[in-house]
Amino acid sequence: MNSSNSNNGQSNSGKSSNFYNLNQDLGLHFLELARIGSSKAPVEMEEDEEEAPKELNTINSSGGFLVVAPDKLSVKYTSVSLHGHDVGVVQADKPAPMRRLLYYFEIYVKDAGAKGQIAIGFTNEGFKMRRQPGWEVNSCGYHGDDGLLYRGQGKGDAFGPTYTTGDTVGGGINYASQEFFFTKNGAIVGTVSKEKEMKGCLFPTIAVHSQNEEVHVNFGQKKFAFDVKASYISFSAHAYGILSFSISLLPQSVILSDFLNLALLYIIFDAIYQEYEAQERLKQQMTIEKISLPPNISYGLVRSYLLHYGYEDTLNSFDLASKSTIPPICIAQENGFDEQDVVYALNQRKTIRQLIRNGEIDAAMNKLRDWYPQIVQDDKSAACFLLHCQKFIELIRVGALEEAVKHGRIELYKFFGSAEADDPFDDLVQKCVALLAYERPQESPVGYLLEESHRDVVADTVNAMILSTNPKMEDVHGCIQSYLERLLRQLTACCVERRSANGGQGEAFHLHRLLNSSRET
Repeated sequence: MNSSNSNNGQSNSGKSSNFYNLNQDLGLHFLELARIGSSKAPVEMEEDEEEAPKELNTINSSGGFLVVAPDKLSVKYTSVSLHGHDVGVVQADKPAPMRRLLYYFEIYVKDAGAKGQIAIGFTNEGFKMRRQPGWEVNSCGYHGDDGLLYRGQGKGDAFGPTYTTGDTVGGGINYASQEFFFTKNGAIVGTVSKEKEMKGCLFPTIAVHSQNEEVHVNFGQKKFAFDVKASYISFSAHAYGILSFSISLLPQSVILSDFLNLALLYIIFDAIYQEYEAQERLKQQMTIEKISLPPNISYGLVRSYLLHYGYEDTLNSFDLASKSTIPPICIAQENGFDEQDVVYALNQRKTIRQLIRNGEIDAAMNKLRDWYPQIVQDDKSAACFLLHCQKFIELIRVGALEEAVKHGRIELYKFFGSAEADDPFDDLVQKCVALLAYERPQESPVGYLLEESHRDVVADTVNAMILSTNPKMEDVHGCIQSYLERLLRQLTACCVERRSANGGQGEAFHLHRLLNSSRET
């Protein structure tokens, strides 16, 4: 063998090895997606289970100086105040919820008593229950007798007006701006920055300190005097307004999917969120109205998404409708790819995706054998495994149980019974086989396998495998995700990191939930 042939052989061997390694990485990625498909909903439910205060805590209070009414929503000072520590203090039964944009509660002063030494604020779990909120560290309180704000120091700061009998006073936490805010009779009194050490659980707290002082608490059981929604940006409505404007820039003949609408929304999400904080803090000059999203940018991102997933027909309609209205831009070209690379195997990827989404797995396998035999030559690869699993699922879907059992014995049995703990192949095989045990498999715990989304996972797997055969595709992420999805992941990571920097406080970030809430607004 001459040196030229030897070099070619080494080159081909190297390419084959690279393709095998890339194929394995891609396969395991999508295999994990298929396996965890049933665990997505509970994660969001867990975020929703945070309880808000509903009543006063009659156990942890300075009970010798006050009486809490049977409804646990009213408190009265019943002693005679002789010393500075003769304070009647009571916390709410639960801390203020942290996984939201803000929290708020109110008190109504039924009787200011002898001295009007009533206070409203927030304290931590270890707060001394013989002290006014704000007199100890890790607490903050707005006091009625002098209108001062106390934040764990010896003296208060000038803050707002005093309050007395007949007044309604509120206290809240703005987690977006990390501030406390207080209101009187429906109007904002002022805001103050939360101390960094006050990032743990904080309890709504009320204090009474002179004879006959009496207040009623409203944790949201009835309408607040302060209109929270009107005074703060309705985040979802504002975001959806910007979304609608962005979509209006695109051709009217093109109907975008929910995901694409969502994508356009979150391209500018961070700017909208920045504006929210700006209006709360009154410190930032730039507003969302000054931030523009050029239509050719959104066009390029949408186009890259359609190209990546092989939606050829939609892409052609999109290009045709956009040709006369939007200056062209190619996101891929700006990242070192030419047009030929971007449209790689577009028609073939479209055809195979349609077959898989229609449940025609045998036909999809035949096309792969004809067009991309290297993808299916290893019958134990993750791609082949997912295709065999999907065929089993499709047979269950149409009630062909005997044929499903036969197919499982031939194609799935080889993946069953791995000695490795938590083996993804073994786990998914067991879930597929479990479908046989139910008369109505769609309603079973493994019924998610019969959903359209599972077909999409398999179709996405094959699409990524085909993209990996492109000689110019060196980055595995380029096969897995479109530019649009990478952008969304970056924005999501920034929002998650931002919330983490605030000690886990603030509204949890869920793309689809925010899209749905903006629709309802």
